[in-house]
Amino acid sequence: MFPIRIEIIPAEGIVEQVQALVPTTTTLSVTCLPHHGIERTMRTAVELSDLGYTVVPHLAARSIRSRAELTGIVRGCDAAGIREVFVVGGDRKQPAGVYDSALPVLEDIAQYSGGMMRAGVAGYPEGHPLVSPVDLLDGLLAKQHVASHVVTQMCFAAGKIHDFAALLRREGVHLPVWAGVAGSVPRTKLVALSTQIGVGSSLKFLSRKGPLARKLLSGDRYSPDSLIAGLESQPGNIAGIHLYSFNSLESVPAAPDQATASALQAALIRGAARDN
Repeated sequence: MFPIRIEIIPAEGIVEQVQALVPTTTTLSVTCLPHHGIERTMRTAVELSDLGYTVVPHLAARSIRSRAELTGIVRGCDAAGIREVFVVGGDRKQPAGVYDSALPVLEDIAQYSGGMMRAGVAGYPEGHPLVSPVDLLDGLLAKQHVASHVVTQMCFAAGKIHDFAALLRREGVHLPVWAGVAGSVPRTKLVALSTQIGVGSSLKFLSRKGPLARKLLSGDRYSPDSLIAGLESQPGNIAGIHLYSFNSLESVPAAPDQATASALQAALIRGAARDN
């Protein structure tokens, strides 16, 4: 099975929920929503890191108010033992400060950290509604000298992800690719929360696919079983799974001190979780 990272939303009570249900051997990615701001992301990330988790906070470039704020974020990460971030442009229509895209943030992080901070960047197997495919590719080519890996937007087709990974290699982007996959969640929650975390375009793509959409989004709960099986069919293409949990973490069948990361991952994938 692929290594799996679990993305959480820094909602009220999520630290306590994670502490109760998720083993500390799990790597957690903490998203950054426009209405939450970076402060909540960093506060949640630091709290989880202090509890012993490996944490990757998301930094949205257009939500960063100044270079001084970015310097403070890097210092805060260093003090908390956080060694990796995930940098995106962000969904704000107007930048809060000097950064309007991910690249200058990545470059400043590399400078401020002396190249010691790993940084993931976003990839779009199904394209982006506001950016052309050529510009997306050029962006990854420009970022790869200051990035450590690519995390794809949530996708529902293994073939699309494999094709995307092959395209990057063919065009000279040699960063490892982590596949963005929705975990086992109630169908209504998947649809409702996807837009909030910036993956609504994937669902719009899916809605145009007719039988595929009916297959994946029928019933009460979506499960990525067949998608992950498809990703595993071509070993070496994908570095790991970035699992969008939508905070549906009530899936560990044992007490926290007895649970294992693999048990949690299997439950999130196969649908053993109770509705949140």
